[in-house]
Amino acid sequence: MEKSKKTREKKPKVPKKALDPAVRAQRRKKRLTALKNVLEVILGTAILAFGTAVFIVPFDLVVGGVSSVALITNRLLGDNAVSIDLLITVLTWSLFFLGLVFLGKGFALKTLVSTVVYPVAFSLFSRLVDPEVLGGVFCLSLSEYSQIALLLACIFGGVFIGAGCALTFLGGGSSGGMDIIAFLICKIFKRLKSPRAIFFIDAVTVAAGLFVFLDPVLTLLGISSAFVSAFVIDKMFLGGSKAFVAEIVSDEFEKINRQVAETLERTTSIADIEGGYSGQKKKMLFVSFTMDQYNQLLNIINKTDPSAFVTIQRAHEINGEGWTR
Repeated sequence: MEKSKKTREKKPKVPKKALDPAVRAQRRKKRLTALKNVLEVILGTAILAFGTAVFIVPFDLVVGGVSSVALITNRLLGDNAVSIDLLITVLTWSLFFLGLVFLGKGFALKTLVSTVVYPVAFSLFSRLVDPEVLGGVFCLSLSEYSQIALLLACIFGGVFIGAGCALTFLGGGSSGGMDIIAFLICKIFKRLKSPRAIFFIDAVTVAAGLFVFLDPVLTLLGISSAFVSAFVIDKMFLGGSKAFVAEIVSDEFEKINRQVAETLERTTSIADIEGGYSGQKKKMLFVSFTMDQYNQLLNIINKTDPSAFVTIQRAHEINGEGWTR
């Protein structure tokens, strides 16, 4: 008796509903933005590692951060006991897991890319300071202009560290490191702000470096390099915009509004406010303007209503009509 074979009928494939072109474009834009952010974090971390490996560590400059803790630990254990790159790797990953446990997955994800890239990049770039690599072009410590080389290392180390940190921040990431300790302190002491905690950690690190290396010149140069990096971060991350936002409380808001539109060719927003002490109902005028319009706006306000209450703030970024996106 022959076995009957059951033929299975294939169900016709139902084509997926085509996505709206606008939705596809939006998804593509999100993916490109995410890729751009990751690349910025990788590039920023690599630049940070280059500045630290080539300019900071070879000259024992204590500027704060993981590299400085590694330098201090290396000196305490003995210069040949443990390599700097191994210490940096151990410290970086230890702090990452500390942040993961106590600060949560969200914070850990921000530091993950830097945690992976930084130790590897530092280890690679530290090979450049070998006199036998590339003809010793990056071996500044053995230069015949050693004193000038130390000063240049201080300056350019700060520039590269600042540029690397700024790019990492712009990519939505975090360099992690000793900042994790500062954030943990802030979690314990609720009233303490993170910038003060970070400053405290860096100050303690620099002070420890002074007592370990016993060289006040290196300490001062390390502090100077930290100031250079802070300046570069400010210019790259916060100083890109030359725009301002003014909040103007005046009984003559209509006249000021008209003058701003005619003279500065800027649009405004008007909001109803109430005086916290007087309880009086007033109008507040909001206007965004550029640096070259600063004096013009003040002249308009002073001529129209000298008693107006004015608050002017620097804007990190302004997007929309009349501004570059």
